[in-house]
Amino acid sequence: MAGKVDPELERFLQEVDEITDLVEGIRSDDPAVRDEAFQKADEKLVKDSEQSDVLEGCRVKTNRTLISKNPFSSAPPGYSNLPGKYEMQGNEGMSQEKFLSILERDAEERGKRRKESEKLANALKEKGNAAFKKEDYVTAVQYYTEGLEKLRDFQVLYTNRAQAYNKLGKYEEAITDCKWALKCNENCVKAYVHMAKANVGLKKYEKARKCYQEIITIDPNLEKMVKEYITLLELDQKKEQQEKRVMEVLELGNVTTKAAREALKKLSSPNKIPFFYLGGLKFLTELMKECTEQTLFRINGGFSIINDNVILRRSLVKSQKEPCEVELCVSVLALWKAVCHENEENQRTLITSSDTSELVLNLLLCKESEIYKECLALLSTFLSTEYGRDLLLCNLNLTRFMKILIGFADYSDEASDSAMKMLTNLIPEKKFRKHIQEDFATHVIPSFEILLDESIMLIAMAEYREILYTLLGLMINLSMEQCTTIQVKAPDITERCISLLASTDGGILTRAAGLLSHVLPQSDEVVETAVKAGMVKKMLTFIKTGEKTTIRYAAKILAICSTRSEEAREEIVKSDKKFSVLMKLLSLDDEQVVGNTAVCLSYCFEIPGAAASLLRTDIVRLLLKHAGGDAKENSLQQNAAIALGKLCLAEPRHKIQLSELHGLEILMSCMKYIK
Repeated sequence: MAGKVDPELERFLQEVDEITDLVEGIRSDDPAVRDEAFQKADEKLVKDSEQSDVLEGCRVKTNRTLISKNPFSSAPPGYSNLPGKYEMQGNEGMSQEKFLSILERDAEERGKRRKESEKLANALKEKGNAAFKKEDYVTAVQYYTEGLEKLRDFQVLYTNRAQAYNKLGKYEEAITDCKWALKCNENCVKAYVHMAKANVGLKKYEKARKCYQEIITIDPNLEKMVKEYITLLELDQKKEQQEKRVMEVLELGNVTTKAAREALKKLSSPNKIPFFYLGGLKFLTELMKECTEQTLFRINGGFSIINDNVILRRSLVKSQKEPCEVELCVSVLALWKAVCHENEENQRTLITSSDTSELVLNLLLCKESEIYKECLALLSTFLSTEYGRDLLLCNLNLTRFMKILIGFADYSDEASDSAMKMLTNLIPEKKFRKHIQEDFATHVIPSFEILLDESIMLIAMAEYREILYTLLGLMINLSMEQCTTIQVKAPDITERCISLLASTDGGILTRAAGLLSHVLPQSDEVVETAVKAGMVKKMLTFIKTGEKTTIRYAAKILAICSTRSEEAREEIVKSDKKFSVLMKLLSLDDEQVVGNTAVCLSYCFEIPGAAASLLRTDIVRLLLKHAGGDAKENSLQQNAAIALGKLCLAEPRHKIQLSELHGLEILMSCMKYIK
């Protein structure tokens, strides 16, 4: 049973340890150790003749026997004294060989029984897992228990059953199972996770915190996971404190909380006219100013009262709404926004209840501006915190959500700005990007192309700036990895981005350059197009006048162009006299910029006279510094070493300075970085 310590299992494990020690002692080359082992074996056999031990569920009774320490020299009466013939003829003693033979045979039989037990236990584990997936936790516990009856030291069964017990609210039983799992494996991370969750269920938050901290001791790489668990723990603790505070305030007779509770009761009354509920919703919204009232709304069933109200529900789900239904719908959304403001538990309750997540997306598509604006405001409340953002990412249909938000680009009111801000907020999230990557070609590219086809107009119209800026950011993030869509669309995207480089808006320029830095590597064709469009001069200008992010994108674009286009190399050499711009980049602390600059230079040195123009400059010292430096990425040393090698090959006079700086030794040490 999960709630009790199994004495049979403990005796079994102890018995195995004792027999193992005896066998090792009897086989020892040390006479003293061997004699002591024989003595202990005799004592054990005498003791075993008077009692029975349970070994893996089977009773084995041992006859009283003695082991002879010297079977061939002083055999007791009744035994032959011939070497190799020392056979037991009575029941008074046992030879060393006989004892070891029995032990080995017993071990083989026990091994066979264990394999069979493991097979049965694994089969029961799979049945338990299947039941758990169906949320039939009672059946899952039953299968896991039957599995443990077959194999009592099966760690996974203990942790699986603990997880099922947690789902059933049987937290004490879960903790006991976790302790047994830790006896099987003291570094079992899952045991600490489920034990912590059980302690949270018992409201023993400090014990739960200690369990989570133990995980970091076992594996420091799990620190991020532990941090997320502790965040949930703190939210549970905060929830308990909030609910406790509500009860205290109610006992004190607080007027506001009493009024809120009475309003909820009236709102739950059926068969009233719409204006009755409308008044109740607005009154409640006015009261939801503090966390106490928000918590009271939740613990008094506020969310379910709205969902169960026929008139309110009809107003929310109806596609074509009457004026009164529009007002009711707006009032419900305003109330939800008020009760969810900076209240994580209310956010969780709302977005995970019934079909709320789908309902919210439907309301975003509503033609009534009051409704979709209030709906956007509600979602913005979630996006204002990391926890709320995670709730949306886990519960909304992200593909549909993204498509709806992009659709707001066609709107001309403040709703468009709100939608674009949401996209900006979601873009950095890996889960969001990963989820919509598959729908990139269908839902993102078309909207992006439509906007960029009107890029000149958009540049001139300030009200469209936020839309374009956001979509460029979305495109940058989605194009980080190569994909077929980007390769196919690369020429069109490049052409449109080049047109945006005429903008005077620094943010648009930076993001256009960023998108180009991702698109250009996809195709040699687009590189040639960009070079012919004057890309080199534009990027050199960006480096002179731009800020850090713009410089980073520009350096990458120059590296790409110089790698794939001889025309680009010639243009760089012609436009950047004595490489003054690129030399400044080599002095920056940004490893990415320096690495790309080194790549660019290494290809430019192939142009006749380019390397000679750098005589009597610090180019050798700068490249040598980076080649022999301690950079975070090996690619920087590699790129710098290659550039230095090409420099010296193109203009041998640079070798003099290289020799003076002991550069050959440094270059030799860099060979390990060059693939």
